Amino acid sequence: MKKKATKKVNFRITKGEKLMIFGCVFFVVFALLVQVFCGATTGNLSLTVEKLKYEIDNQEKKNESLKMQVSELTSYDKIKDVVKDMGLAYNNENIIIISK
Repeated sequence: MKKKATKKVNFRITKGEKLMIFGCVFFVVFALLVQVFCGATTGNLSLTVEKLKYEIDNQEKKNESLKMQVSELTSYDKIKDVVKDMGLAYNNENIIIISK
């Protein structure tokens, strides 16, 4: 009995195919790195924005508190008490209101 001749299929990758495969792998890795980098940058910016919002809210609360203190200290009753404590007479005609 004779052995049947079998054909061997030579599967070779050409230089062009190697270049294309390398380019695709490089592009995929590069895209993943860019995505990670951009995600980290976005997260960092988001954190910074939240910190600034928190600081702004705290400063607004302080400003509101100071405005209330100014209003209390400039009230008519408070001025009248200070004038009496200093031994002065309260004369409504001498009061000048300055507006902005």
